[in-house]
Amino acid sequence: MTPLILIPTRMAATRLPGKPLADIGGRPMIVRAWEQAMKSGLPVAVAAGDPEIVEAVEAAGGRAILTDPALPSGSDRVLAALETLDPGGEFDSVINLQGDMPLADPGIATACAALLHGEPDCDIATLVAPEADPSDRSNVDVVKAVLSIAEGERHGRALYFTRSTLYGDAPVWRHIGVYGYRREALKRFCAAPPSPLERREKLEQLRALELGLSIWAAVIAEAPISVDNPADLEMARTVGLGDQGLGEAGLPSTSNPSTQA
Repeated sequence: MTPLILIPTRMAATRLPGKPLADIGGRPMIVRAWEQAMKSGLPVAVAAGDPEIVEAVEAAGGRAILTDPALPSGSDRVLAALETLDPGGEFDSVINLQGDMPLADPGIATACAALLHGEPDCDIATLVAPEADPSDRSNVDVVKAVLSIAEGERHGRALYFTRSTLYGDAPVWRHIGVYGYRREALKRFCAAPPSPLERREKLEQLRALELGLSIWAAVIAEAPISVDNPADLEMARTVGLGDQGLGEAGLPSTSNPSTQA
């Protein structure tokens, strides 16, 4: 497979205005996210909703594609940037990393790429981590993934995603909003309107499941810091660019997923 990393981001954020350009250790957050993604060894570009984001990324030596700020989601922004950057279809898969995860281990991108490569039935790859706290089970802001996964396995097929409390004593997997798409799956997903379950749970990945697309998830050790509000930003500034838990993903071995067919 030939994957490309795209990082969608825009300036409009109700809880943290101007978030992509927030300073972390002397550089904008989006530049930190781009730097981490570059360490994966895969090609990287930023799908920007605003000119000032493009300017910040290009000033750091990166590639950024300006997209329509009115696009409804990061997935739509990724597809728009992909079609602008690669109209000939050289890249057959795309990894959608989040611009508000500036400390994320670059291995999360290669984990998604490896899952797409290793599971022929996987249309969309994503990540989960063990619950961080018992309160995660009842927290509606923590999205839970329901997986078909045997004990000890490190990846499995996703059956559902929910904000609701899950019944029983089995492990609760906390979903991490990073996705790897086969190109045709991304096109099909973005062409479809929001689905009934998506509207009910406010989770766009449910649209993919309702379309019949297959989602697989790899287990990583812990969720990266996601900057959604001023408190998260201060945490990111305090933690700095420390290691963030990819751990042992247990995925099929791919020494260079960017060159494998």
